[in-house]
Amino acid sequence: MKNPRGNNRSDPVSEFILLGFPCTWEVQIFLFSLFSVIYVLTLTGNLCIICAVWWDHHLHTPMYVLLANFSFLEMWYITSTVPNMLANFLSETKTISFSGCFLQFYFFFSMGTTETLILSAMAFDRYLAICRPLHYPTVMTVQRCIRLGACCWVCGFLYFLLPIHLISQLPFHCLNKIDHFLWDSGPLIKLSCVPAPATEIICATFNSVLIFSTLLFIISSYTLVIRAVLRVPSAEGRHKAFSTCGSHLAVVSLFYGSIMLVYVSPTAGNSAEIQKYVTLFYIVLTPLFNPLIYSLRNKEMKEALRKLFKTVRFSQKHERNL
Repeated sequence: MKNPRGNNRSDPVSEFILLGFPCTWEVQIFLFSLFSVIYVLTLTGNLCIICAVWWDHHLHTPMYVLLANFSFLEMWYITSTVPNMLANFLSETKTISFSGCFLQFYFFFSMGTTETLILSAMAFDRYLAICRPLHYPTVMTVQRCIRLGACCWVCGFLYFLLPIHLISQLPFHCLNKIDHFLWDSGPLIKLSCVPAPATEIICATFNSVLIFSTLLFIISSYTLVIRAVLRVPSAEGRHKAFSTCGSHLAVVSLFYGSIMLVYVSPTAGNSAEIQKYVTLFYIVLTPLFNPLIYSLRNKEMKEALRKLFKTVRFSQKHERNL
């Protein structure tokens, strides 16, 4: 028996309601238009990076293969949440089925986990390239880089299976309204009819281990990189190395700064509104900024994008002439 409103406490909840951003219809239309534009720009920007790496043979190196992998992930990461958020802006009921809720929850967390692992792989690649330049060509080949990226995806989609399974087994009989625009572990656990301290501790442990271990690995890698770069006698060499690493560090700062506010901050369990907007930042805006950061600070990527746009324009002119 369906219980979309959660009125009968004996029946399990079959639907959840995402409250999202409560506001007038006019504001909802404005937000729908705004996030639609951001979504399209994000997909376009990351797709341009993938195409540039694919078409320019000079970019067939481990660093750019990982960057293309990262851009591909960002496209799916934003797709795991934004299309549903856009649909909710135009929906009166804003409901989703129980299975649909946990499916989206699984993909959202899995791709977030994969992002932390790929960022760590990119840091490791820069460490090898700058601190171990003689071993780099043999240690980090393109084939090994592809296998490393695939390993990040597999581990990312396996890591959160236990916490998600535990949350899905909680009894949801009383409430079904979530004060968020997506399905996160904290709001879902709060909807459970019984306290679940063990599940909360397990989720917090998984989050903390993932965030702090990968962040510590990235910081350690770049500490060694910076020490090595400072020893480079050429000012041009130092500038090129810092430019490449600076792009990655900017992305790392944006992503980790926002997720730590949501999942590690002492006030993470108290301020629902702040969490909502911080989550919006790292889900929607960070994937939008990433192509800009990597293309504006990297000469090779800018040159590859110029070639890509020239090729596209030439193809369009050629089709018109035909």
